[in-house]
Amino acid sequence: MYLNRFTGMGNCAADPEIRDVQGKKNASFRIGINERFKNSSGQMQEHTEWINIVAWGKTAEAVEKHVKKGTVVFVEGKLQTRQWEDRNGGKRYTTEINANIIQFDKTRSARNSEEQQESDDYEF
Repeated sequence: MYLNRFTGMGNCAADPEIRDVQGKKNASFRIGINERFKNSSGQMQEHTEWINIVAWGKTAEAVEKHVKKGTVVFVEGKLQTRQWEDRNGGKRYTTEINANIIQFDKTRSARNSEEQQESDDYEF
């Protein structure tokens, strides 16, 4: 038995890119997950891990409607690596999370702090 599951929460780095791929809606965006820790001399340090997220169908539609730069996003999905060809014909790889659950909390989002407080879940 194997398990391929990602769970993470971070801030959306930029407005999502929305595309139509073979008749199906696609949303892609990055989230930054901050980690704070003390270094060997006891000083607080911060590191941000940048995670590529991809959503399809109704999940992508929800992203398009509700997620903007600064939105706090909780994502569950599976890790996937895909191969593609660059302009020069070279093989390139990217690793991303194929999201199947996205939650966002407008009360914790930088851009939406003065809007109506609500939290929405999208699971498809």
